[in-house]
Amino acid sequence: MKIEIVQPEGWKKPKGYANAIALSGASKLVFVAGQVAWDAQEKLVGRGDFGAQFEQALRNVVTVLRASGAEPAHIVRLTVYVTDKQMYVAHAKKIGVLWKELVGKHYPAMSLVEVADLLEEGALVELEATAAIA
Repeated sequence: MKIEIVQPEGWKKPKGYANAIALSGASKLVFVAGQVAWDAQEKLVGRGDFGAQFEQALRNVVTVLRASGAEPAHIVRLTVYVTDKQMYVAHAKKIGVLWKELVGKHYPAMSLVEVADLLEEGALVELEATAAIA
């Protein structure tokens, strides 16, 4: 499988995401359901702490990927749902450090969506991912 980062000619290179990812030869796609900051017993961790919740949600995505045989570098799309985009912006540096720690320097196509609320009471962030593995 080949994962190609799509960068239109003349466009400024995005920071922390890719405009698009093109796949060729993928034999398995993994669709990770929205992950909030639950621990293994579905108890919300980091109540009121956006950074802690983002970290746990990202760890959950990585754990689900590995259970499917995928790795973080196989992520081709990530959607970040937040209840407060200013909280995301305020924690951007910490998120960047966590991303590099858990995923590395791989940046998939990403979207950030501010929502009125999330299903899990107290959740501030939810991550949904798609991965492609050969």
